[in-house]
Amino acid sequence: MKKRNILLSGLFGLMVGICVMAKIMKKKIQKIQTMSDKHLALFLMMNQWVKVKQEGKSLVKYMEQNGYQKIAIYGMSYVGECLLNELKNSNIVVKYGIDKNKDGVYTDIDVFSIDDTVEEVDAVIVTSIFYINEVKKELFAKFSCPIISLEYILNEI
Repeated sequence: MKKRNILLSGLFGLMVGICVMAKIMKKKIQKIQTMSDKHLALFLMMNQWVKVKQEGKSLVKYMEQNGYQKIAIYGMSYVGECLLNELKNSNIVVKYGIDKNKDGVYTDIDVFSIDDTVEEVDAVIVTSIFYINEVKKELFAKFSCPIISLEYILNEI
């Protein structure tokens, strides 16, 4: 009887352990899937950017045609840096960057958080595409200028 109770207790403990591990693994898998989806979306956008460049089209021309002379870039990671470099030596002035991780961003322009007080610009170009709706909602509350995703621009030109 005692051996049976020990065996049942052990099996119960094993089952609880398996359930806990399954829950932990499910969270890890969801996080990996989210990151995978995010990087696929970024890859597809950057691929579109390459196609635009290969066709001889220009982000600078698009911005000039739409009257965006002074802009801010939201999202100063890899894509934000590429956009900043694309606009260098053009008539488009990037006044500043905006990033939730402003202290971890090292670039040639000033970078602010969304809560900082900043100068008005003609448009804010959003390089973050995975959380675009949340980002736009935050930016619309702060800015009166157009808030445009880089992905939208690349698909428009």
